[in-house]
Amino acid sequence: MSFKIDIVIPVYNEEPLLEKNIKILNEFLHANLRHKYTIIIANNGSTDKTLKKAKELSRKYDEITYFHMDQKGRGGVIKRIWLESKADIVSYMDVDLSANLESFLKLVDSLIINKYDLAVGSRLMPGSKVKRKFFRSTLTCVYNMLLKLIFSVKKFSDAQCGIKVLTKNTADELLPYVKNQNWFFDSELLLLAEKKDFRIKNIPLEWVERPESKVNILSTIGEDITGILRFYFSYIK
Repeated sequence: MSFKIDIVIPVYNEEPLLEKNIKILNEFLHANLRHKYTIIIANNGSTDKTLKKAKELSRKYDEITYFHMDQKGRGGVIKRIWLESKADIVSYMDVDLSANLESFLKLVDSLIINKYDLAVGSRLMPGSKVKRKFFRSTLTCVYNMLLKLIFSVKKFSDAQCGIKVLTKNTADELLPYVKNQNWFFDSELLLLAEKKDFRIKNIPLEWVERPESKVNILSTIGEDITGILRFYFSYIK
């Protein structure tokens, strides 16, 4: 049985990286994914020529399309595309392709073969192989320990990892309750999934952090703290 899979690539000012990595991803999926797929370049608020590059790629390849949103916010653009999707499975991954692409196939199989509702990559599980700056690795560990401490998280180990796969039905059930439009989006999605007792599969990753990463650490920390407090008082208390 063939499934339809949407792969969202959220991008903000990724002009230098976009064409090369989208081609790598498309060639890999064409050779290895046994299901129909669409790569959706999700431009959110870029001020460089990212949108122009996305349009060029969509004209060149049948499997690639693009979506444009004027305002910046990766969570917001992912949410909108997933809700409008007609696919059986929705997913996203970061454009820097830090995760070994073989892991994406395992995540998809977890839903199709093993009937999980969500599948998420983890850089913190035994078996993961991670090349990353010590400071960022430490922040990730501390953040996820904080989630476990506050929310008694048991079903996932790496909330912020940039590769996730969901059934469309799961996305439709969870997304109306996800309020964050940017970096806390991932954490909120998984916290809701655990609270509502969805089946979550974690898969250890081979992860090589790319120097092109544009995550602003300080602003992300601030947003995560705000998100944790809001979620705690909205859904837990």
